[in-house]
Amino acid sequence: MFIRSLSKVALAAMVLFLAGCEGGVLDPKGHVGLQEKNLIIVATVLMLLVVVPVIFMTLFFAWKYREGRDELYMPKWAHSNKIETIVWIVPIIIIVILGTITWKTTHELDPYRPLDHERDHLTVEVVSLNWKWLFIYPEQGIATVNELVFPKDVPVQFKITSDSTMNSFFIPQLGSQIYSMAGMETKLHLIANEAGTFDGMSANYSGAGFTGMKFKATATPTDADFNNWVASVKSNNAVLNSQSYDELAKPSENNPVQYYGAVQDGLFHQIVMKYMQHYNDWGKGGNEHGEHQGHGSTEAAEPSMHIMHHDSSSAVEHAKANGEA
Repeated sequence: MFIRSLSKVALAAMVLFLAGCEGGVLDPKGHVGLQEKNLIIVATVLMLLVVVPVIFMTLFFAWKYREGRDELYMPKWAHSNKIETIVWIVPIIIIVILGTITWKTTHELDPYRPLDHERDHLTVEVVSLNWKWLFIYPEQGIATVNELVFPKDVPVQFKITSDSTMNSFFIPQLGSQIYSMAGMETKLHLIANEAGTFDGMSANYSGAGFTGMKFKATATPTDADFNNWVASVKSNNAVLNSQSYDELAKPSENNPVQYYGAVQDGLFHQIVMKYMQHYNDWGKGGNEHGEHQGHGSTEAAEPSMHIMHHDSSSAVEHAKANGEA
């Protein structure tokens, strides 16, 4: 009776735990997500081969030699080759197998590596803002906020950056997450093998509006459905250019879905290079200083430039002096 009751409890717990996996990494809808799920399961099982026996023996010995029983643990040996062999060989074998599988799948699932597929990749440029996601479709000439759409069975290449703090782009059912960082471009390649709508999120805390920084990723059943969606977005009169982007980039929480029927060429690259502008200005200032050094404009240059020129000329004079000596 006790065993029967225990089995019912275990079955109920298993059903409860598996129900929580719906819509997450253990419910993949794409090739990358499926490979990652298999890796998680294999790695967990291999580790449990050691963990479960250890837990079982710990509980068994604690019960067997508990206080109040006549059992006494009095070993009469100091060394056992059999025990030493098991204790060392089994973990080593597991580590070798686990390491080999991990090394192999890590390279196969490199987020920067394009997926092997007969279809060309669809390119989507992703910008994390406070606190929303901007998706630019350079080939289609459209942009959306907090809505991502692509055809199923078509690999997607995501080019990702941030306009502010570091974030993390993540669609759990499709696979890997990747960080978005200001002034940098990261890449991620995913594919949906089933049509449907999947939850997308920010997986890196980024401030007050972090909890509402979510989006829907929809894999359309056919290319025609995707093209119809693109046409509906193009019918929108809103244009995403430098001016409208500056307005969009202002912090906002729980931002609604927005559509832009046209996008300024090169806007994503402009966003990536946004924080390099001061460096370029400094470089131009240094060139102007060099060009006008003989015209009384040295005070306009950066102090560090004076130090650099002084050190360089001093080094040359020192070298000449040593040569003459």
